[in-house]
Amino acid sequence: MRFDLITIFPEFFQGPFEFGIIRRAVQNGIVKINIHDLRHFTHDKHQVVDDRPFGGGDGMVLKPEPIFRAVEWLKEVVKSQRSATVLLTPQGRRFDQEIAAELAEFDHVILLCGRYEGIDERVIETLVTDEISIGDYVLSGGELPAMVLVDAVVRLLPNALGSDTSAANDSFSSGLLDCPHYTRPAEYRGLTVPEVLQEGNHKQIAAWRRRKALEKTLRQRPDLLESADLTEEDKATIRDLLRNRKDKSQS
Repeated sequence: MRFDLITIFPEFFQGPFEFGIIRRAVQNGIVKINIHDLRHFTHDKHQVVDDRPFGGGDGMVLKPEPIFRAVEWLKEVVKSQRSATVLLTPQGRRFDQEIAAELAEFDHVILLCGRYEGIDERVIETLVTDEISIGDYVLSGGELPAMVLVDAVVRLLPNALGSDTSAANDSFSSGLLDCPHYTRPAEYRGLTVPEVLQEGNHKQIAAWRRRKALEKTLRQRPDLLESADLTEEDKATIRDLLRNRKDKSQS
């Protein structure tokens, strides 16, 4: 898979992609990440990439010409049938694990890092295939969201993680938050690891983890349960958890 990031601050990305899973994925040829300075696609000597908005108003708007040149050049170079051009913007659909999985199916993803008041709408109408936001708040630009998106998508690529099941067990992959995790020592400062995890009964461990995932989701993100793929056993577990919660509140 190939990512091409277009930004006016290429230095922003020095470092974040040079560690951990992403670094290994790059070294193993699973993913390629290229950073492009939008100013390199200007034709004036001052390399101007923004201008005042028509109709007046605050701020500046990124000009269409260099963005068109950059995107069209990349598509000519890569020539992928499965390509997406994504604008990182507060006005996009909110990024989640499902969208990460969608993007992981592409061979080529171009990420446009917006700045200032935004980019010329003609870019969005003509070039952009998706607009994505990482949350309902405003950042100074699309560079941080681009890093978040790349990290989330790379984790889902085949062989990017040490285990084939790691990504499948992440929070949100099943529609629920992840269950609690423990490691050695079995006891620390009087705090002990649940016995079920130490006894080696994989069926009981799986049941415990599922219940704890449901419990954590019910406590911290109950909205996720509305769209989660729940079995009848899961629903019975949730009813039991709600009864226990009610009993504790009344005691």
